[in-house]
Amino acid sequence: MAQSDEVGDDLEDFVRRVAELRAARGLPPDEQQTLLDAALFELQHVSETLWPKYERLAAQGPARASADRTELQLLRALFQRLPLPVALIGGDTVVRRMNLAATDLTGVRAGFAAGRPLSGLLRPGDRSALRSQAAAVARGEGPRSLRVHLQQRPEETLRATLTALRPPNEPHPAVLMVLQSDMAHDRQDGGPSGTPVGRPGTRLRRATAPDLAEAAAHAAQMDLLDGMTTALLRAPAGEPEAALGAAAAVLADHGADWAVADLVTGAGLRRIAVRGPGGEEAAALAARIAAQDPAGCPIVVDCAGEGSSLLQVRPEDLDCFGRDADGDSVLVQADVTSLLCVPVQERGEGGGRVLGVLSLFRSGGTPAFSMAHARVVDVVSRHVALAMRRAA
Repeated sequence: MAQSDEVGDDLEDFVRRVAELRAARGLPPDEQQTLLDAALFELQHVSETLWPKYERLAAQGPARASADRTELQLLRALFQRLPLPVALIGGDTVVRRMNLAATDLTGVRAGFAAGRPLSGLLRPGDRSALRSQAAAVARGEGPRSLRVHLQQRPEETLRATLTALRPPNEPHPAVLMVLQSDMAHDRQDGGPSGTPVGRPGTRLRRATAPDLAEAAAHAAQMDLLDGMTTALLRAPAGEPEAALGAAAAVLADHGADWAVADLVTGAGLRRIAVRGPGGEEAAALAARIAAQDPAGCPIVVDCAGEGSSLLQVRPEDLDCFGRDADGDSVLVQADVTSLLCVPVQERGEGGGRVLGVLSLFRSGGTPAFSMAHARVVDVVSRHVALAMRRAA
């Protein structure tokens, strides 16, 4: 039992040191480099000292089965109760385990995240960096640290610290990742009003009012239908492009951060409208998107060719909407978290000819498009097709 007691004492000391590091997060940013170095040292201590001790205990045979189970339960409890957000991932960032603090921070249940790339929770521009650093750590090139941003909270910068770990009875090393936020103490101790921000109870309180949420969603749908009907009735007669452009403007004002309209002509696709948020940067990006050749946007070409809607959440292929004249991905520049492409298609006896394509983006912390929203846009696209055919 002496060796088991030694491991228990080391774990208790480790938990105390982590608590001290957590309490020191309020230091000015220029003084936090020392904390980061200490956190890296503690992670190295876990991987090089505590974990090998546990492996030796686990290898002592059946006589130690009861003690092994006790130690395993202790390690699991330590992992789950650790006050810092921690995830065990592979070199490809696929999640093996997440503790309670990590699920609280990301807003994703551990059971849902397991088996999926953790990089999918990040902004598109941060995914490749995390994959690269995680692969380097898994190869044994030493601990790493980098800044990342969650898709649902892009304004908050997170510090991801990675170190290698060799789980028992597994052929490949894992990567232990700790996430720390500069705003963590505000989120846990409460904002200016004293109300906790981002805690599980907050989400629960929002979820306890489904009737209000349903009423708000229904009102938003009615506003979209009313705005679309008004815009199509006001569109100039004899100009199908005007009807399609008016539809893009309405969709950008009702539920989409970006709306792009492409007209199907005898010569192919022609971009006629790009609507986005305000600001100089957004206006510059809108000009670059407007200058794109729609034929270089695979998802638009597929939508026009197949005549079916395409909905993607956290799109993995960042080139599916093509690149601008400088060769940069449009989805990365627009910080797209979900996109919806809907064909403007004739229905009924006239056949299924596609007259145009409407592409909608949601960016940053805006919630992803849902199937319900896709259904509403599909309905209004029929009205747009009728207006375009009438105008033609």
